[in-house]
Amino acid sequence: MSPHGFSRLSLRAVALLSLSAAAAATAGAAGAVEFPQTPSMFYGGLCGGSIRTWADTDSPGRAVFNIQAAPITGVGPGTYSMAPLCEVWTNVDWHNTTTGAAGRYAVNVVSGIYGSIQYSEFQETGSGHVEVTVSTANPLSIPQHGAFDVP
Repeated sequence: MSPHGFSRLSLRAVALLSLSAAAAATAGAAGAVEFPQTPSMFYGGLCGGSIRTWADTDSPGRAVFNIQAAPITGVGPGTYSMAPLCEVWTNVDWHNTTTGAAGRYAVNVVSGIYGSIQYSEFQETGSGHVEVTVSTANPLSIPQHGAFDVP
């Protein structure tokens, strides 16, 4: 095979893989609905940041609620006071306006200068239109609202 034939084959392979990856990423995100980020102060130091939440709606009659804190800023106690590790209870209150079902996903989100792990939980929302309020236990936060449909 000539060097030109090999490079053409390589370029075609790269283009095909790129298109496949883009299609897979689009398909994977099809059932996800992200809500506005919730700004909040955290406990365990003088820390602040925002909390990202979204719902995956690929399963009929239920949703997976996901919570993840963005990197926080602030100061905390201890040797590494400029790299604090802080926490705040975060609530995702949901109400299915079609069926009347309601629930809450609450988790203590621990975050640092690199953010937090992803917290997730299935909720049996039922099929229909679901409205969400995301808040924290800290009074210095701004609750956010969102909505999505469950098949």
